[in-house]
Amino acid sequence: MTRATLRDLVAAQRTAYEAAGLTVGGSLAVRLPPSLSCIVAMLAGWRTGAQVILLDYRLTSHEVGQAIARLNPQLVVEPTEKVAGALTGFFQVDVRINPLRGGRPAATDHALLQLSSGSTGPSKVIGRTVASLLAEIDRYGQLEGFPRRGERTVVLASIVHVLGLVGGLLYGLASGTQVVLPTSQTLDGILRAVAAGPEPTTILGVPSQAALLAASQSPSRPPQLRRMITGGELIKPSVRERFTDRYNAGLGVMYGMTETGVIAVDLTGTAAGLTPVPGMRVRIEDEQILLGLPTSPYVGRIDPSRYVDGWLYTKDAGHFDAETGLLTVHGRLDSQVSVGGLKVDLSEVEASIAALPGITDAVVVHGTGIEAYVTVTDQSVTDGLAACLASRLAPYKRPRTVHVLTELPRTATGKPVRNAQTLRTAARATATAGAGAGPA
Repeated sequence: MTRATLRDLVAAQRTAYEAAGLTVGGSLAVRLPPSLSCIVAMLAGWRTGAQVILLDYRLTSHEVGQAIARLNPQLVVEPTEKVAGALTGFFQVDVRINPLRGGRPAATDHALLQLSSGSTGPSKVIGRTVASLLAEIDRYGQLEGFPRRGERTVVLASIVHVLGLVGGLLYGLASGTQVVLPTSQTLDGILRAVAAGPEPTTILGVPSQAALLAASQSPSRPPQLRRMITGGELIKPSVRERFTDRYNAGLGVMYGMTETGVIAVDLTGTAAGLTPVPGMRVRIEDEQILLGLPTSPYVGRIDPSRYVDGWLYTKDAGHFDAETGLLTVHGRLDSQVSVGGLKVDLSEVEASIAALPGITDAVVVHGTGIEAYVTVTDQSVTDGLAACLASRLAPYKRPRTVHVLTELPRTATGKPVRNAQTLRTAARATATAGAGAGPA
């Protein structure tokens, strides 16, 4: 797809929007899978001067209805037919433009509205201005080792969420980097996308996708692959070791939020911490990471303690070393719970379980007690799990129950869901299918 062709398609879509009544200052919701149609719909909305609301195509009809009622756009762009395919990376879809009765123009000057991932609770509405998006694109351009003109980025992260949208699509269009969306996000599909062009190539995705690539015992090793960069959660040391060994390529990490985009990076994957990106002000208060922002990123009602006097309280625990300038992210502050009057860091428990042989993934939450939800290489792994945990964790830190799932529930961005009720529902479904849970 050349830029000239893309401009023609955007111009035609803009004409269709204007015919449907969209004008400067209007509002438009886009609910499309990764596709040329999705890219054109977004860009045409901005060319019209409208506020674009991005809704993940994987949301249920109920969730979409809630979002539409909450945000009240004037138009909704969606597929003419239902789309399916969990590992499809790029779709061919036809779209329809639906005017909504009672839809209202944009209530704010934000160019983009997104919903937070909702990994720990209800989604928040987050607004990004033109200036905010341009500043983030510029930050990517200043990162040593990030793709440049003449190189390629294979984007596995969703283009309707911040990493894939800004770090992949918008940065690529601004910098002249070739953007590639693989037809399939299977192992073979990803490697074919990497090998499809001669240019140095970076994969942009999430840790679960890095784990997929690392799990292959004898993958092809495209010489074009320069590195993979992941965001969303921490990378397990075992995944990093296997990935770098199998592909002779680096595995870098980024820390970011929907509210701000990229915050800090280690693109080599070898540093002792993360370097805040240019222009991002970071400080620590009571072990919490705070970010300096000119305005609140939230739209609508929100806990007023999240943004105070120009600082966003991330609810992420961290440490900033003033001597080295490196940031260490420890995890969510709300992972701290009290058990019998003793403080337990659920992220510590989670890391201890995830490091055990045969455990492929783990999430730990606190309900009536500490509960662990894991996936395993083989059901027999659970036989010695209690003994392994007894040697690694004090009694008050150990989960009361360990539920074995066929797969962990994840958000649309690939993050593990940490909502206890959702996890329990997944455990019941697994038990019904023949698996079960046992005491740890």
